Amino acid sequence: MKRQRKTPKESRQLSEKALARRQRRETRRKQSAGQWAVDLLFFFVGSALYALSVNFFTAPNDIAPGGATGLATLANYLFGLPIGVGILLVNLPLFALAIWLLGGSFTVKTIIATVMMSVLVDLTSFIPHYSGDKILCALFGGILSGAGMALVFLRGGTTGGTDILSRLLRLKWRSIPMGRMILLVDLVVILLAGLVYRQIESALYAIIVIFCSTKVIDSALYGLDNGKSFLIVSDKNREIAEQIVEKMHRGVTILQGKGYYSDTEKQVLLCTVRRNEAAELSDIVKAADSSAFMIVSDAGEIRGEGFRSWDSPTM
Repeated sequence: MKRQRKTPKESRQLSEKALARRQRRETRRKQSAGQWAVDLLFFFVGSALYALSVNFFTAPNDIAPGGATGLATLANYLFGLPIGVGILLVNLPLFALAIWLLGGSFTVKTIIATVMMSVLVDLTSFIPHYSGDKILCALFGGILSGAGMALVFLRGGTTGGTDILSRLLRLKWRSIPMGRMILLVDLVVILLAGLVYRQIESALYAIIVIFCSTKVIDSALYGLDNGKSFLIVSDKNREIAEQIVEKMHRGVTILQGKGYYSDTEKQVLLCTVRRNEAAELSDIVKAADSSAFMIVSDAGEIRGEGFRSWDSPTM
């Protein structure tokens, strides 16, 4: 069978399509390389903050801050094992579990971040430590460790230990914030710290560290995205909606409702804004209709136009 030859126009179109495909692949490759560069920068800074928390505040003052680091701190106290090495040993079986159940870039990023953190913890172990008020040690140790872990979480990884366990548990219970989940699984390490150091104060200081750390983590992960949701029932709904759109540039959704006792149809306005915009919206409603009925509730995470994009990581 004679093979049909392509016309010059068809050949040119095929060449242009092939060139476009190569350009798209090259663009994706450059974007991926750029994203990994940002990931590594976040991991390094986060690991450095975490290492400073361990070596400057918590470990020298007999405070085991929970998780794999807490276990490694106890091992260092009992056997002299370097804390960074201990962190890696604790994480080895968890890495295997994460590869099996989670896989993907999350596990790769977690391994990279954990190894980087472990190395920095041991490399910075020589720095002089703070030996003053232990309350300050617990507070600032928790703030630094929380900031360090949050930087890692923001780029889709974790620092291993209970962070991996928390991520695995959140596969089933996604409604529980990451910081609170870590707090729950760290309670066992807190109890061990009290037994090893033979003083209840060590366990109490560890609770302060973990509490501060989880607050910083939740604020970093959810603080920029949370806001307030408003449900408004008024006879002047249209006027209120127009004011919200014109003055605040926020969208408004009209829901259909019906009063139980009055049996009359009612329109309900739904609007979500950032926390710093809540007072302005309340003023708009009050000015338009001081007898309006309004329900204000917290919105823990908001995604969509005007807020966090769907492409950003979910924690």
